[in-house]
Amino acid sequence: MRAGGSRAQRIANAVRSSLDPRVFIHAFKLLHYANYTHVSQRRLIDMGADVRFAPNVSIINGQRISIGDRSHIGARCHLWAGNDLGRITIGADALFGPEVFLTASNYLTAPGEIIMNQDKDERDVVVGAGVWLGARVMVMPGVNVGEGAVVGAGSIVTKDLPAGSISVGSPAKVVGQRGG
Repeated sequence: MRAGGSRAQRIANAVRSSLDPRVFIHAFKLLHYANYTHVSQRRLIDMGADVRFAPNVSIINGQRISIGDRSHIGARCHLWAGNDLGRITIGADALFGPEVFLTASNYLTAPGEIIMNQDKDERDVVVGAGVWLGARVMVMPGVNVGEGAVVGAGSIVTKDLPAGSISVGSPAKVVGQRGG
């Protein structure tokens, strides 16, 4: 006998698992998640012409996000604008690798208080035109990434980066300039 039982047992197991109501409940949860983090939020974004999104981009507070013409937001990216004030502005022709995370909101860390009950530090994030953010780059609140800058994969951007710079690391540091 083969692993997993006879053919009839395997078919019966497949039918039983397909009819399990928990499968349908989970599918409903996934559809709901996709709607509230992508479909409904994408409609709120001030978006230029020919912007491309991977189908699994996560967006929070889309009404405070602006994206310039021809920008490309890669797979599993997260754009997290602030609840009240923090905006995200992305210039034209920006390119985001997979799993880039931009946040315009972060919890404060005063001692003696539970973190999630504290106010948030909300500051605008600006990504200039022609910027390339490599895979898994994180850009924190209050950061301005200058026009044409390149940020290497896995970098965490905690301070402004000048136009045309090439930066890498955690925290990201300028290691060169494009074209020289």
